[in-house]
Amino acid sequence: MMMQNALSMLLLQASGQGGLGFLLMPMLFFVGIMYFLLILPQQRKQKRWQQMVSELKAGDKVTTGGGIRGTIIAVKEDALHLRVPPDNLRLEVVKSSIVSVSREEEPK
Repeated sequence: MMMQNALSMLLLQASGQGGLGFLLMPMLFFVGIMYFLLILPQQRKQKRWQQMVSELKAGDKVTTGGGIRGTIIAVKEDALHLRVPPDNLRLEVVKSSIVSVSREEEPK
């Protein structure tokens, strides 16, 4: 009850000094800053990662989220077959586990 009274008093005071917009402006400013600092860069990073995964092909050297490094030998719809040194193991991993790709430059 006391909290409602305090809130109503605050709103009454704010309405006398410029309305409810006076209270909302700092909140809107804060939300805008958070969008540009957190959400937008994360969306850009996600798009770059999706493009990288869609362009995977046999011969690319990749690193998985678990730290496994290998060379792609086959690409499926949602998985990859990797050749992992030193024993040339053949592993199947999902595409979503790939965190980085390094392509060998083809000799000219």
